[in-house]
Amino acid sequence: MLILLLQILFTGLAQGARQLIEVRVADPYLELHTGPGEGYPVFYVVERDDTITILKRKTNWYKVRTNRDKEGWVPREQLERTLLTTSDTPVEFRDTSGEDYPGRRWEVGILNGDFGGADMLTIYGAYNFTENFSTELALSQATGRFSDSYLADINLTYMFVPEWRITPFFKLGTGVILTEPKSTLIATEDRTDQTAHVGGGISAYITRRFVFRAEYNNYVVFTSRDDNEEVDEWKLGFAFFF
Repeated sequence: MLILLLQILFTGLAQGARQLIEVRVADPYLELHTGPGEGYPVFYVVERDDTITILKRKTNWYKVRTNRDKEGWVPREQLERTLLTTSDTPVEFRDTSGEDYPGRRWEVGILNGDFGGADMLTIYGAYNFTENFSTELALSQATGRFSDSYLADINLTYMFVPEWRITPFFKLGTGVILTEPKSTLIATEDRTDQTAHVGGGISAYITRRFVFRAEYNNYVVFTSRDDNEEVDEWKLGFAFFF
């Protein structure tokens, strides 16, 4: 099993490797900023006919590396006036589409659903270290008739075919749950227990940087009593990637 997981991981790493684009500066100069925004200062100037390599994009700013190994950020409008080194044609940049989803690095979302009969609201953030694998941190609140619960989870998620517009995923995680009973008739105390869960679902690209997500998770709550509890969770919502 461990060998199989390692093979899957290395496959994801290989698929995550992307070909970098090299361009030539056509303007008299090109300014490099320390960060992705006009508010970040210019710290380096690239001269005409020097080459730069485009590393990644953040909104309408691109991180580049010069042939002197200086790395900085350039706005899209400046890069559109550079030329490809392979053909001396102007560089063209397209808007975000579904083809960008497999190469995302960060994803944040909000989901709503049911946690063992209680209304569930979840916010999560994910970092994708390959096209297939990501790690997620999720915070949830479940509001029930007799108690409220607060959950903090960390998950490992595997997306099977990230280049598909609609792709299934599998997740495995652990966390803690704080349960606050509402009953005033019986003296009850708040409870904090460890949890483990396994689940899966689908992620569907909608438009630009938005995706729809639906998932099911089966939780095991490790209580201090003799028997553990199993809870089914269903939820769906939307996410934004960048």
